[in-house]
Amino acid sequence: MGGPIRHPTRAMGDLIARVAARPHSPRRDERGSVSIQMIILMPVMFLVMFTGMQAALYYHARAVAIAAAQEGARAAGSENGSRESGVDAARDFISQAGGSDALTSSSVSGSRSATTATVTVTGQSLSVIPGWKITISQSSSVPAERLT
Repeated sequence: MGGPIRHPTRAMGDLIARVAARPHSPRRDERGSVSIQMIILMPVMFLVMFTGMQAALYYHARAVAIAAAQEGARAAGSENGSRESGVDAARDFISQAGGSDALTSSSVSGSRSATTATVTVTGQSLSVIPGWKITISQSSSVPAERLT
């Protein structure tokens, strides 16, 4: 019928010996390929990582700025509110939300008319890229409360 049945481990050993006996061709030599891959991939990985961190810092600072503007506008638009009380409420909110750790170089301005109260918060987001400043400006307006 067929040839003698060989033991599986012996057949595997023969296969390994034949593969090991083959001369290595230059194109199959992959020494140093991991170093080249890391040189190419590491900057890309760092770029993705820092871009994600920068986006998170920007959106956090933006959220703090809009929340502070809304808080200030509510205070300025209340029945007994004023422009100054709105600006103070926005500044207090920024300091409680992290101050310069969330929104650096922040400034708050506001206005109140007979019908509307508006507060604007301007500042800069923290940056993981040295020298790059991202300016954020958020405003909020509410109707002024009044008795008629």
